[in-house]
Amino acid sequence: MDAGPPNGSGLCWSLLFREKTWDGLQMTCFLIVAALFAAQELPAVSEKAPVSIEHFPTRTHAFVWRNWQLVSPERMARVIDTDPKDVIRMARAMGLGEPPAIPVDIRQRGYITIVRRNWHLLPYDQLLVLLDMTEAQLAFALREDDFLYIKLGSLKPNCELLRYEAPTPEVLEREESIRDLVEKTFPSGPAELDEPLFQFVKDLSAPYTASAQLPKSNFAPRYCSSYFALFGDPLLDEEIDPYPDGYLDRLVSSGVDSVWMHVVLYQLAPYPWDSSLSEHFERRLERLGSLVKRARSRGIGIYLYLNEPRAMPLSFFEGRDHLKGVVEGDHATVCTSVPEVREYVVASVEGICRAVPELAGFFTITASENLTNCWSHHQGAGCPRCSKRLASETIADVNAAVREGIDRANSDAELIAWDWGWRDDWAVDAIERLPDDVALMSVSEWSIPIRRGGVDNRVGEYSISTIGPGPRATKHWAAARSRGLKTIAKIQAGNTWELAAVPYIPALQNVAQHAANLRDAEIDGIMLGWSLGGYPSPNLAVVAEIAASGADDLSPREAMLRVARARYGDSHANAVVDAWVTCSEAFSEFPYDGGVVYRAPLQVGPSNPLWNHPTGYAASMVGIPYDDLPGWRGPYPSEVFIQQLELVANGFESAFESLTEHAGDDASGALLQELNVIEAAGIHYRSVAQQAGFVEARSRHGQSPSNENLRTLRNLVEQERDLAIRLHAIQIRDSRIGYESSNHYFYVPLDLVEKVVNCDYLLQKFGDKPEITN
Repeated sequence: MDAGPPNGSGLCWSLLFREKTWDGLQMTCFLIVAALFAAQELPAVSEKAPVSIEHFPTRTHAFVWRNWQLVSPERMARVIDTDPKDVIRMARAMGLGEPPAIPVDIRQRGYITIVRRNWHLLPYDQLLVLLDMTEAQLAFALREDDFLYIKLGSLKPNCELLRYEAPTPEVLEREESIRDLVEKTFPSGPAELDEPLFQFVKDLSAPYTASAQLPKSNFAPRYCSSYFALFGDPLLDEEIDPYPDGYLDRLVSSGVDSVWMHVVLYQLAPYPWDSSLSEHFERRLERLGSLVKRARSRGIGIYLYLNEPRAMPLSFFEGRDHLKGVVEGDHATVCTSVPEVREYVVASVEGICRAVPELAGFFTITASENLTNCWSHHQGAGCPRCSKRLASETIADVNAAVREGIDRANSDAELIAWDWGWRDDWAVDAIERLPDDVALMSVSEWSIPIRRGGVDNRVGEYSISTIGPGPRATKHWAAARSRGLKTIAKIQAGNTWELAAVPYIPALQNVAQHAANLRDAEIDGIMLGWSLGGYPSPNLAVVAEIAASGADDLSPREAMLRVARARYGDSHANAVVDAWVTCSEAFSEFPYDGGVVYRAPLQVGPSNPLWNHPTGYAASMVGIPYDDLPGWRGPYPSEVFIQQLELVANGFESAFESLTEHAGDDASGALLQELNVIEAAGIHYRSVAQQAGFVEARSRHGQSPSNENLRTLRNLVEQERDLAIRLHAIQIRDSRIGYESSNHYFYVPLDLVEKVVNCDYLLQKFGDKPEITN
């Protein structure tokens, strides 16, 4: 076995995954981020060297290659202090062809992709030039953009300044070798796209000509997030529309009646202690009002997600010590037990409701995510006021403040209190203390016991492989019903971190059965997904069919058949449903664990490089998995982890082959897109199994070199190369593949071409002499 990553590089994950229960994950990422850098400062650079990139002639070549499809040669040249002609020469020399058209959406929708691929290449100064960002802007993005710094591993490698150097004869020879390989493997051009990156945004935004009539349903609301929404401050950028009309109409036709947006309260209302934080709040409210009105006209309501009030840097409390609650790192809570703080929450919500009277509602997270109230990270004993109050009392009071703001405005807005992070020993008491007109939302699949590959575990959330509802949600809904409160189930209908690099996981039988179980449990409403899963997919449509009024006896298969007929036609419906069933049965073997879904290379698949030496880095949260097999597999032994992923991959591949054989020459349009999703999903799962096998074989070979180990390594490298080629062919024709809104593109086509170069380099190494070491 490879040794685990050094303790220092695994700070975030050693904290988050120390415990086997999902409660061990509830101390989420904010405290780590807060401890590492202040509000306007970039995180300190570590002393840790970046990972090796031996398959390129130089690190500058890696820089040009990895940015070729995303950044202009002119900007790259500014970064490495050279002429654009030098950048173009290097790209041509490696077989990349002429400069491609850079997607116009890249500045807003792809900067995370750029940050991630340059994290181990550029120091901050050069990264800022590449991104065209100020230090404050990048610091804000790392802190606020869905925990981006955590996703990068909570560590900035110590990268040397990158500069262009004239090529040596050895470099020229290596360039030629790469070019020959690329031209042979990708004769049509490695960077040529049949469908441009982000084409799905245009496709989903285009006018929708089919019927968008909203079906009557037993679930209300049925809400999801945007498939291509932006994090950060989307209400201030008027050029970006998270919910264009065509997309809203497509959601309606898929059975959705509402969507949600993440907001920061002081950006929508005056902040009484520092007005600079609320600059432009009127503009944001105006844009929100327009968006709400437009969405309402198309049958869609908008909910705002509140995680409030936000903690502030310790410097904020100079002269305001009476507001300070719990301290974490260099931040502290603005304590909600202080009357003026509570009034700030009430007045802010009131102001929003008055400015946007057609707002559908709010939902709150009060014991997780950012540091907010003093009990939000379960550390209320550190506050002189909240230490004298029960956690349940504080949590309920925050929700009561939001409800009071709604009532003051005489608004019809709904308030949904999400119990995410509420501890079992006080969750029911918190429910008892909620106001009478609040709905209670709970993750449906939470705490379901599972046994996979002989390993016992419990599901937390983000699971389609497990069918809910589970005991925790059932208990909390019963407590809510006993008070006459409305009950909401939070599920992931479209996709999960079990795989987010496809627009939806085609395991529809699991989704349909889960929806049927919730229908039979008489749940009032349903959240269809967190930041992922908002694609207008057959998954959303099958939930709508199950939940339709008058369809109380509709079976999952009949619901799937209705969806398949509507999307693919009568002649293909049964074959598509059979493929969905095969995927679902295989997916029930997925080795679920919180560590697995966050740390394994599920999202990057075969774009993840292979290293012939351990990197020494810990896998980060849905970010950079490296070669951290001990982190990838969670509680599963390596052989079981590999076995279970192979079972999943076998099922998806079987479904793809059967549906392809059925379709014959008729695989076009919607049916081709369905095949793209099934094949890409199977490739991802197969690749994770192969990468795990590679790390295992590398370790064995390092401990005891043998021809058998070397043959195993060669076979796995060849198989990874083949998967990269197959996935490249899919992504160049389907821009949805590899994308997720909070992470942008996990990979682009040239990353898959790079994997071919990476594999070829390793095969040459193996053929020369075994340089694999432990």
